[in-house]
Amino acid sequence: MKHPAVAALPDQSPLLDLLDEELGNLCESVPAALWDRALCAPARDFLGRPGKEFRARLVELSWQLGGASDPVPLELPLLVEILHAGSLIVDDIEDESDERRGAPALHRTYGVPTALNTGNWMYFWPFALIGRMQVPESVRLRLYERTSGTLMRCHEGQALDLAARVHELARRDIPNVVRATTRLKTGALMELAACLGAIAAGGSAARVDKLAAFGRELGCALQMLDDHGGLACEARRSKGLEDLGGLRPTWPWAWLALSENVDDRAFADLQADAAYLASSSGDFSSLVDRICALLGNSGRYEIHAGLSRALTALSAEVGAERVMPLANEIQRLEQSYG
Repeated sequence: MKHPAVAALPDQSPLLDLLDEELGNLCESVPAALWDRALCAPARDFLGRPGKEFRARLVELSWQLGGASDPVPLELPLLVEILHAGSLIVDDIEDESDERRGAPALHRTYGVPTALNTGNWMYFWPFALIGRMQVPESVRLRLYERTSGTLMRCHEGQALDLAARVHELARRDIPNVVRATTRLKTGALMELAACLGAIAAGGSAARVDKLAAFGRELGCALQMLDDHGGLACEARRSKGLEDLGGLRPTWPWAWLALSENVDDRAFADLQADAAYLASSSGDFSSLVDRICALLGNSGRYEIHAGLSRALTALSAEVGAERVMPLANEIQRLEQSYG
């Protein structure tokens, strides 16, 4: 019997169904309204918001490429989406963000302590889901190890993201910092999505390694796309302004640092201007225009090259025909970033 605090909504998503099932085991001696305020309402709020769900579809493809013919277990694709949701909640707190997925960031509605606990709970829930999956114990152990390793790397990447400020870094160090942060955060989680299904399906170690490498490359390219779109796409400009205001080293900074068309004096001026605007809560519009003008199409070129490398390597492993649905999905994602 479901706990009254988690009564299902009509026509809700499989993820919310899974959440209701999990929270249905809550201690019923505690008033439902208290459980709702403590965990059920914030978890439902965030997991009910529309997302791209690209990672879930990647897990399903990985399951097939791992050699499985049965339908993918329900928990498997949702597992990565839950981890991603938890990381977004915590990131928003640490970055002092105002909005996520078309609504106020969770800590803006429920307060930092409740949002933080909800995000952390979403780091642990996937391990309970792995524990109940009908897979051999050797496979379950591989799933545990891969998932826990991913969480550790994501936190290492987030540590870099929190500590590094673009005006404090030497120009030569910025590309390496951005690359490392991306691989540890976005790359690690996409790597998990790309190989988790194959592991659960009992795929070979060689196939799992190839899929993992594909996921890392794809994650890096998609982070480039996200960073680029935050400046170049007017509809996503708020994200780019948040990154600039936080003085975060992002891919546009890395591309500028590597550009032979930007001398050291011009680059130092950009760093100084960003630091001044951040400290004075100034208008970044002019700085955005300068950065975009200096970058030209170089960012787009890097993104296309990264996506092409990832898809070409995967096609060589499993065949172009099997990769085509994924290539179409990536093309759709690329267009959505502007």
